[in-house]
Amino acid sequence: MNNDPSIGKGRRVLFYVQHLLGIGHIVRASRVASALQSAGFDVTLVTGGTPVKGFPPEGMAHVQLPPVVASNSGFSALADAVTGEPVDEAFQARRTGLLLDLFHDLKPDVVITEAFPFGRRQMRFELLPLLDAIRSAETKPLLLASVRDILQENRKSGRDDETIALMRDHFDGVLVHGDTGFVKLEETFRRASEFAGKIHYTGLVAPNTPTPSPDRFDVLVSAGGGAVGAGLIGAALEAERILNDGRSWCVITGPNLPAEDFDRISAEAGSRVTVIRFRPDFPSLLANAQISVSQAGYNTVCDLFRTTCRPVLIPFATGGETEQTVRAEKLKALGLAQVVDEASLTGQPLAEAIQKASEVTGFRELPFSLDGAERSAEIVAGMLDGRGELDKRPETMT
Repeated sequence: MNNDPSIGKGRRVLFYVQHLLGIGHIVRASRVASALQSAGFDVTLVTGGTPVKGFPPEGMAHVQLPPVVASNSGFSALADAVTGEPVDEAFQARRTGLLLDLFHDLKPDVVITEAFPFGRRQMRFELLPLLDAIRSAETKPLLLASVRDILQENRKSGRDDETIALMRDHFDGVLVHGDTGFVKLEETFRRASEFAGKIHYTGLVAPNTPTPSPDRFDVLVSAGGGAVGAGLIGAALEAERILNDGRSWCVITGPNLPAEDFDRISAEAGSRVTVIRFRPDFPSLLANAQISVSQAGYNTVCDLFRTTCRPVLIPFATGGETEQTVRAEKLKALGLAQVVDEASLTGQPLAEAIQKASEVTGFRELPFSLDGAERSAEIVAGMLDGRGELDKRPETMT
């Protein structure tokens, strides 16, 4: 791993990330952006979702666009996060203008779009104009997509064609934050071979190995952002009563859980259960826990594998979502996690899975790299240096 703070050479990065329902996208993007900054890049992180405490971290340039959220669990529609009203053309025009003004003012050497064009199609109203501005720039910046290891499989015809066309016509590369020892991009994006030369695997973007928190809980239950986690938490409270084994539990509901659900969960929790909304030091809590009960989101899994905590995963599958199910089943096949299907989630099967996880002993060997953030910085620097060398070749000079 290269930790040289000079590899970025002060070159400017505009990093765009839009989270809609959970917080996974902004957490992963913040980790990659932090690694770029540590490598000497001048990073500006542009976010378009509701603010999340601790992300991006202090000390990073940050531009918050007027925030939007998903107005349904299928992510197909957008709402103004402040008013709750559907996003209209005037709102879109305002955001687009702010994003383009930032691009022209910053004059970045690198633009990174998190998820797009493989996801976040709802944001085409501002991202397609950004791509046009990049292509028309006097000095064209390097344009990269940043995606997790497992993509949501498209269910509508034509979407893959659009993604491939955008990759061909606009993008210089895609940073795949995964490891071929775990999953390859073509497993969830079947036509990845059509732009194989632009794919760069970084390894998984995990945090640094955490320092254990002074707060210690035997079982840690987390529901990501919390917008869709009430069912998981309810089953966990039931499982705690079934097991009744004296272990201490902590339930982290997530910042987006509705207030009425938080109040109800707090009232239902047993005497050995601590209920809180959010802990920015979540990885430090994992370092002290025996068992983690969570969804199978990318960042949660990365946090888990920096510790010895044993995972019980309930992959989010509402609205036809496939990404977490693929991840959970792969980890189960490797003997690295217990899995409970969301559709059959009640206290009893969850209690049984927790008991099985508790019986696992011994060292676990991971077949994938966890240093994806640092490796991303190395790849970006190498691509910029390579572009500079290409520009100096005699056949490219005018």
